[in-house]
Amino acid sequence: MEFITNIYLFLASVMLISLSGVLMPGPLFAVTLEKAAKSKTAGLLISIGHGIVEFPLMFLIYFWLSSFVMPDIVTIAIGLIGGLAMMLMGFQTYRNRKKVEQKYFHSNRDTLSAGIWTTAANAGFILWWLTIGTTLIINAQLFGFVGFSVFAVVHWLCDFVWYSVVAFAIFKSKRFWNEKVHNAIFVFCFAVFIGFGAWFFSFALWSFATAYI
Repeated sequence: MEFITNIYLFLASVMLISLSGVLMPGPLFAVTLEKAAKSKTAGLLISIGHGIVEFPLMFLIYFWLSSFVMPDIVTIAIGLIGGLAMMLMGFQTYRNRKKVEQKYFHSNRDTLSAGIWTTAANAGFILWWLTIGTTLIINAQLFGFVGFSVFAVVHWLCDFVWYSVVAFAIFKSKRFWNEKVHNAIFVFCFAVFIGFGAWFFSFALWSFATAYI
């Protein structure tokens, strides 16, 4: 299966895919809104809590994948599943564009703990890393451990910047999250997820066709 071999293009794609994921309102975003009403640094602590769960998971997947030579058919299967998952998430995001996750909106935990536990309890987060995230990590392996480490930091920085900006803006003015911003973000997420999902899926399908048909 073909992957992006230019580190700069790869990191640019990581930023777009990561941002499209973090921009989708969900449990972590709901907790950020709730905590930001009381603290302008809530986003910073939420993203640190998120990273406490996410960094070990990223490195665990990387080292697990590096422990054996992955057959081409497995790489192709991951690409197909990851691409399909991205497209399905894009359609689901568009279909649910009028809804914001409220399940974790009222959290009694401190902000850092809320970031940790909301991340760990989010099934969508685990599914993302088992499909889309794994596909990105396989691509990151082309650039060695240093390249992967840069990928991990860039991915987390997308979370850090977004939640920090949102929390600060909410703290200053609750009018930040209005209907126009809400709709624009969903359109952006939909376009990125469908576009990259189709790209991953089509290349995996082409790789399968050329290798096995």
